[in-house]
Formats: sequence, structure tokens, C-alpha cells
Amino acid sequence: MPSCPALLIAAPASGQGKTTVTAALARLHARQGRRVTVFKCGPDFLDPQIHAFASGRPCQNLDLGMCGEDDARWRLARAAADSDLILIEGVMGLFDGQPSAADIATRFGVPVMALIDAGSMAQTFGAVAHGLASYRPGLAFAGVLANRVGSAYHAQLLRDSLPTGMGWFGALPKSNDSLPERHLGLLQAAEITDLEARLDALADALVASATVDLPKPVNFEAAPASSIKPLLAGQRIAIARDAAYGFIYPANLETLSALGAELSFFSPVAGDPLPECDAVWLPGGYPELHTDALSQNTALWQALKNHVAAGKPLLAECGGMMSLFESIVDKAGASHHFGGLLAGRSVMQKRIAALGTQFAKLPEGSISGHTFHYSKSETPLTPLVRATTADGRDGEAIYRQGRLTASYVHFYFPSNPGAVAHLFTNA
Repeated sequence: MPSCPALLIAAPASGQGKTTVTAALARLHARQGRRVTVFKCGPDFLDPQIHAFASGRPCQNLDLGMCGEDDARWRLARAAADSDLILIEGVMGLFDGQPSAADIATRFGVPVMALIDAGSMAQTFGAVAHGLASYRPGLAFAGVLANRVGSAYHAQLLRDSLPTGMGWFGALPKSNDSLPERHLGLLQAAEITDLEARLDALADALVASATVDLPKPVNFEAAPASSIKPLLAGQRIAIARDAAYGFIYPANLETLSALGAELSFFSPVAGDPLPECDAVWLPGGYPELHTDALSQNTALWQALKNHVAAGKPLLAECGGMMSLFESIVDKAGASHHFGGLLAGRSVMQKRIAALGTQFAKLPEGSISGHTFHYSKSETPLTPLVRATTADGRDGEAIYRQGRLTASYVHFYFPSNPGAVAHLFTNA
């Protein structure tokens, strides 16, 4: 049974600073020479990019709905076997969602450190901490860390308000070092030019004002990885990866490699040509922010048309699908010419259009995934199928033209490697 110090960083709500503190902890321990593996609760793409940069190792997702318990169990066991510290960033508030961060902490016996924004409270801090610690019997609650604290006196008021015996991880002062955001969340790691300096400053702040000792080891149940047959041996998959197409689960790349595929990355934004390949994957991202570069890359769109016309597979997810419509209308109302492989257009909205776990029953098999987008697509195309939500409602449309599959759903490949293999083959 592998054992490793582990901590789940949670909060009463979103916006308390979980990502910033988790990344700072990862950075602090990594620069001390420790092997730090970070996980993110939920299907997020952006926070894991920050954590991967901070720790120097890939950040995986833990989501009992999309990924499943078996997947989470073996990834945690694998991490425990080759890490000096496991950090897990929660999602939303500690008990929010189904499943919640508290569900994951309880299921795998990981102690919780609650990060509480104390910028506008004093003794009420203790009541909030008490509620988080006692709301669910059986939750391993390690203690609290106060964020956005005004002074040493303020910190002492907060600490004195805690119930007797509750762990105190310290207090972080108010600062302007929070990570920059846009409509889908944080900026992508590669877009934050001073990310290393920001993380070092945050790590230094932790050293100065908080307890940064390693937490107690957690025993993780040994769990073997699922057996994956090399169904894509000899196949080369071209994968778009840049500022416009960056929403890629590391587990998806692992799955493709385990299936035997050779992976070839290219940048549509940089004007890269489509590599010689047997199949193409256009992941999600922000094509609407790179309209000039992408609309001018006519050689790529023609190459993709030729690729599909030759009966070769193309999987386009969310931003990847948006790019294949005839146009994208940005938030300012301007229309930009795009790939033209699919009839219709995508129109950016001021508010979120869809969010949540999705399950798709494709001819190739059932695959789980997630949807999160600020656009709506207008198309005369008839869906091949519709995904369903976790509560059984109709979800996203999934389109099929030849071997082209397009949808707003971001598929989680480990949920059905065999189906994914068939998505990327000609049959």
C-alpha cells in the first residue's frame, strides 16, 4: 500500500484563493527538491496548467463523476509511489457539487486544509472554520489557513477564534499577487509571462507567515491501471496545441500513448501546416481570441478538408468545433471567417452557455466528458446523437460527417480507451 504525505486544499466558496495557495505550496516544496504531484478536483483545464508549472510535473484531474472512482484511485496510488508530497486542489466550496471535494477527501482519506478569506471578518472566522470541520462526520480536517489578512493583530484575532484543538496553518497577508483571469477562468500558464516570479513571491509569503511542514502520510490503496490494448499502434495523431487549443487533459495524452499512437503536436496560431498523420484532434481552447491568425491560416483549413474527404478521422472538441464552422462571431459582434468544414457559425455570449458533466453514447462506445463554454452554435446540421447530463437531461449535440466528429463536449479518454481508439481510426 503506497504511502505519501497528502493534503486537500479546500475553501468555503470559490474565489478564496485555492489555486494560488495550492500552486504556491507546490512551488515551495518543489524548489526544496521534493517531488510534488498536484491533482485538481473537477474537470478543469486551466488550474492544472498552473500547478504543472509550479510543481514541474503533470497535474491530473480527480472527478468521481467524469473520471470515475477507479481512475482516481489508481492515479493517486501511482502518485503516492513516486512522490514526496501530494496536493489536491478542491473545487468551489468544500461541500459544493455532486461529487464534492469533501466526497473525494472522505473517499480516499486525505486530510483537508481549509483556506478561508478572512479579509472582511474577525471572530466569525472561527465559526466558519468550525462549520467546515464538523459539518460532515468522518471528514479528516487538518486545520485552517487564513488568507488576505490585514495585520499581525488581525491574524491573532482569527487564531484566537478557533475551537480548541483546531489546526492553524497560519495567515497570508493581503497582496496583489493573485493570478490573472478571463471568462473561462485563469489565463493559461503559457500566457502569464511572469508566472515563475509570481509563484516564487507567493511561496516566499508562505514561508514568512504560514506553516509549511509536510503533512502526515496517507496510505493509498494499491490499484492497478486498466489494461489498454495498443489499438492505435502505427497510427500518427496530429494534435493542435497552442494558446487557442490548450484544453487537453494530461490523462488523454497518456491514453493515446498507451493505445500505441504516435503524437505529433502543431500550432495553428503559429501557422504550422497540418503534419502528416492518420487522424487529427482539435481540442478546446480560445479560438475566438486568435481570430486574425486562425482565419488567415487557410492552408490548414484546406488540409483538414482534404483530410476528412480522404475518410480520415478528425475529432473537434468545443473550441475545436467552433473553428470548423464557417464563422465565429466574437463578443464585440464582429464575424470572422473560419474553417468551413461545418455549416453554420458560433456566436460568443456574455454569459456562460453550458457547464457540467456529459455522457455520450457514440457508435464507437460510451465516453464521459465535460462541457464549459460561452458560445452558442447555429447550424442546420442534424446531430448524430445528443450527450446526456448527470441527471439524465439532454446535453450537447454531437455531429458526425464522414469520420469527422464534433461537439462541445471535452471527452475524457480514459473513460473508454477502446471507443477512443475507434474514434481515431478509419473503420
